[in-house]
Amino acid sequence: MSEHKHGEHEEHSHSQSSGHSHAPRNFGAAFAIGTALNFGFVILEVIFGIFAHSLALVADAGHNMGDVLGLVLAWVASILARSAPTARRTYGLRSSSMLAALLNAILLLVSVGAIAWEAIRRFGEPTNVAGRTVIWVSAIGIVINTATALMFMSGRKGDLNIRGAFVHMVADAAISAGVVVAGFAILVTGYHWIDPVVSLGISAVIIWGTWDLLRDSVTLVLHAVPEGIDIAQVKAYLANLPHVTAVHDLHIWAMSTTETALTAHLVGDVDRCDSALLEKACDELHDKFEIQHTTIQFETQDHECDLAPEGKV
Repeated sequence: MSEHKHGEHEEHSHSQSSGHSHAPRNFGAAFAIGTALNFGFVILEVIFGIFAHSLALVADAGHNMGDVLGLVLAWVASILARSAPTARRTYGLRSSSMLAALLNAILLLVSVGAIAWEAIRRFGEPTNVAGRTVIWVSAIGIVINTATALMFMSGRKGDLNIRGAFVHMVADAAISAGVVVAGFAILVTGYHWIDPVVSLGISAVIIWGTWDLLRDSVTLVLHAVPEGIDIAQVKAYLANLPHVTAVHDLHIWAMSTTETALTAHLVGDVDRCDSALLEKACDELHDKFEIQHTTIQFETQDHECDLAPEGKV
């Protein structure tokens, strides 16, 4: 569903609303359950780390606490994205979801960097792995992180903020799986260098998987055209509308991780605004390109618009 908003501009424009509405899906239950499970796992790691005298488990608890904060960050952003517009914040706080996705990507890369640094250090200073205790606790981590990731799987393609939470949980499941594999290998072979090697391998995989999240979130924050929308196709569609002779000052950007906005000036060969054409254009921009908020300004051919030159903002 979506909501179209049309702007007003002197005698050449038209203001109208159509019946679409668009809002991010509510993953509140997933965030609540995921946060509770992961926070409980952090406490479990601290307790077993102390009893097993495992610095690795305690350190991993600190890493997982960062993941809990990442989940909370995404959760808060999903709530703020639903806030109503105000006189000062006319779009509400929709863009907070983009900031959360960016911060989650950065947080994940920083965490992986810390793991990689520790792995490199351990090549020179091998550390004994706390045997079966570490393996079983990490196995519990695989179950918890995988279950949490599955709760966000359905929303990962339509909402970058949800995708950030999903990638975070998948990365944690991979890290826990690596600890289990390395633990078993060390118990069998006695080679402690296996632990840092596996850690570096997992770090490389996570960085590769996180790069798209970082790139896409930076793209949205910088108001670039969202991925999946071809601005040339949009411009061609507008230019082929009846009585439209030119299109300029076309801008497409993300209002949030689930909503896209468009503004454009259309030059027509008639000195009037066609209400039916305006409604048709907004509906088709939504249906064809998933653009929810459209503002179109109509101009006559004798109107000299200061924003007409290509590339001028």
